[in-house]
Amino acid sequence: MHRDPSLARRTALLFVALALLLGVKGPAPADQSAPAALARAVDAVGITVSDMDRAIAFYTRVLFFEKVSDVEAWGDEVEHVHGVFGARLRVARLTLGAEAIELTEFLTPRGRPLPADSRSNDRWFQHVAIVVNDIDQAYLWLRRHRVEHVSPAPQTLPDWNPSAGGIRAFYFKDPDGHPLEILQFPPGKGDPRWHRPSDRVFLGIDHTAIVVGATDASLRFWRDALGLRVAGRSENWGPEQERLNNVFGARLRITTLRAAAGPGVELLEYLAPPGGRAAPVDARANDLAHWQVVLATPDAGAAAAALRAARAPLVSSRVVTLPDAGAAPRAAFVARDPDGHALQLRSR
Repeated sequence: MHRDPSLARRTALLFVALALLLGVKGPAPADQSAPAALARAVDAVGITVSDMDRAIAFYTRVLFFEKVSDVEAWGDEVEHVHGVFGARLRVARLTLGAEAIELTEFLTPRGRPLPADSRSNDRWFQHVAIVVNDIDQAYLWLRRHRVEHVSPAPQTLPDWNPSAGGIRAFYFKDPDGHPLEILQFPPGKGDPRWHRPSDRVFLGIDHTAIVVGATDASLRFWRDALGLRVAGRSENWGPEQERLNNVFGARLRITTLRAAAGPGVELLEYLAPPGGRAAPVDARANDLAHWQVVLATPDAGAAAAALRAARAPLVSSRVVTLPDAGAAPRAAFVARDPDGHALQLRSR
């Protein structure tokens, strides 16, 4: 009798995910350095934009990303993975250092603009944090290009905070109003590669941050179901944090998660102030508030089955096969976390 190795792999991944979610303890894996995980890497961070040419110009000329692909896609598979009927997309992949973003313009149908009163504590908030080696020079460069401020100026987090003390950061917006961050790590903090000598000011993406309603519920999804590990925790408050986020009275519980490769996923729970709004239940991929974390997974079908068993909201009606510029087609699907943040899992 011949056994289907793909079926066996799907079954194993499904068992691991369910065991993690239900707290079942099974035998320890033979290789403790490489535990089974539905997400093996954060491949990119996706952003829906209204004008691709304008977005590419901003990210390449102002933030020094490099465009590596620019394609259009449409058809049944595209419609079903994004949950948008009649979709025709233009998708551009841009890299900065070792990390990537994917910009998507829906040529049809157009979605909704960002809410004009969006704030950093609303739960549709997401950004990417770009590491720089000289934040003063980076800020002057952004001022020269007249970016819209979120923070009034770069902020230095206080030394009383052992996890974040000495980090300098600044929030601003891209042409569509998506929030972005530049940050500079002091000696002894951040990945060692951010401290290597470089003639570039903009170095790469450290993490993408999402606002969550409850850290524990998010950990059950991102850590226990998907397999990301907790890489850091802190609780931040004070005038510097308030001005950084532009939220008066902000007090945040911050949890950083990482896969085996790629930027981190940072959970931001606002302990104060109250009033952060939930993501709209009818949010769609063509809305400009849409971001998605693109995760590489060993088997998209097994990951979809595991998340379906965990009752995670699935955007895609089925696992589809999508073309990938410069590579073989990949199986993919889209789901949402407990707060409505989208993630796309692609077989790799």
